[in-house]
Amino acid sequence: MDLPAATAALSALAHPDRLRAFRLIAAGDPLPSGRVAERLDMPPTRASFHLTTLERAGLLSAARHGREVRYAVVPAAMRALMAFLAEDCCGGRPDLCLPKDAR
Repeated sequence: MDLPAATAALSALAHPDRLRAFRLIAAGDPLPSGRVAERLDMPPTRASFHLTTLERAGLLSAARHGREVRYAVVPAAMRALMAFLAEDCCGGRPDLCLPKDAR
C-alpha cells in the first residue's frame, strides 16, 4: 500500500460512524446498508453516505442484490493497511508491535 492509499483508508476510518460501520461489517457477513443503519441507529441516508466513503477508500466492496446494496470488508485492503502501519514498526522488531496475548 502506498502513502496516498493509506491516507485515504485512515481518513475514511477517522469518523466514529464509519469506524462503527466498518467494525460491524468486519465482524460478520456482508450487510445491506439498511441493516447497517438499523444496527447503528442512524438514518439510512447517513449510513449510505458513510458506507460509500469506506467503499471509495477501498476498505469495503458493494454488491447490488435487487434493490439492496450489500457491503463487505475487503480483507486484502485491511491487511495492506495493517502491513503499511507496521512496516517500520519498533525499529525492525515487529514482535514488539503485537498485542501481548499474541506473542
